[in-house]
Amino acid sequence: MIQHSVRIRLTPFCLSALLLAASTTLTMASAHAQQESAAWPSLTQPQDYVVKRVSSADPTGANADARPVAPGATITLLDADGPGIVSHVWMTIADSEEWSLKKIVLRMYWDNETDPSVETPVGDFFGLGLGDYHNWQSAMLSVAPEKALNSFFPMPFQHHARITITNQGSQPIHSLYWNIDYRAYPHPLPADTLYFHAQYHQAQPNHGAFNTWTSNGDPAVNSRTNLTGEDNYVFLDAKGRGQYVGVTLSVLQNQDNWWGEGDDMFFVDGEKKPSIAGTGSEDYFLGAWDFGSHAFSYPLYGAPYIEGDEHEGSRASVYRFHLDAPITFTRSIRATIEHGHANVRSDNYYSVAYWYQTEPHAPFPPLPPVADRIPALQPTGGPGNHLVQPAP
Repeated sequence: MIQHSVRIRLTPFCLSALLLAASTTLTMASAHAQQESAAWPSLTQPQDYVVKRVSSADPTGANADARPVAPGATITLLDADGPGIVSHVWMTIADSEEWSLKKIVLRMYWDNETDPSVETPVGDFFGLGLGDYHNWQSAMLSVAPEKALNSFFPMPFQHHARITITNQGSQPIHSLYWNIDYRAYPHPLPADTLYFHAQYHQAQPNHGAFNTWTSNGDPAVNSRTNLTGEDNYVFLDAKGRGQYVGVTLSVLQNQDNWWGEGDDMFFVDGEKKPSIAGTGSEDYFLGAWDFGSHAFSYPLYGAPYIEGDEHEGSRASVYRFHLDAPITFTRSIRATIEHGHANVRSDNYYSVAYWYQTEPHAPFPPLPPVADRIPALQPTGGPGNHLVQPAP
């Protein structure tokens, strides 16, 4: 057997390149290690936190593990001192009220703030923006059989965390169960730690530019231009320093044809024109060609719920998480999407944006009244819309 040996002669340039590569690798590893405490802990390294759980478990040790919530009442799920990171939220709700997922409100407060960092109908937070349960899974959120709501967003807090549920319905929640797991640390979190936020928006309906179009290919539609995002649907309009990590969106069609010709547009730090602009709604949610009318669900993107055939009354729920590269901002961000090409469509949108930022955050606008949050077809006119428009 003939063995060959190879000598490698390192020139100064090659040696510098290797040292640069090694330095870059170590820097990335160090940055990764600093971020581990806020995301997934290393399975091969010792940890200095203590896992704690707050739940609805019967304090007597018996089996009455659920809590009722009267109409108008607020119940506190978590009231914990820091430093810590909420790693998992699980809950399930048993009640008999129609549209309860739109009437029950989830709020989260960090470090004794008075304005919540999370405020959204509980169903929308877990991607159920049309008010009905359907099972789905992703890296950050999932709904499991039967009516089990799960969140794996890391939620850090330095001093204190409070999570509440408010029943804005007219009937009691018969049984609310929850388990909230968090990591308690013996030392402060890094001073530049960003806080988790989630905010609900809706348009019922979006106001289309006009309703005399006949199809998505209508020349009057395709000839319209939109370079500034004027009248786009807004997922998020935030001030401060942080990073946008994703959105869940539910759509109820008021008009016929495919709802998703609208482009995503992100305006970072006061931009007049978007530095990030897409090619269509299904493209932003990482499907293609109207999703082929097929539901799908992957770790970072999906359309887990599709009902109907692109006519009035058709419904869809979609999501996208930017865990590969959260969209950073130093002063502000405006995350938007068109409703139809150049905003000609008038469908209903219900969304929750998820992001991390420094505190304090800008106060959220008030949630819409309960009755206005219930998904309902609107008299918009346009192809397929059969509702009578009110007189002007």
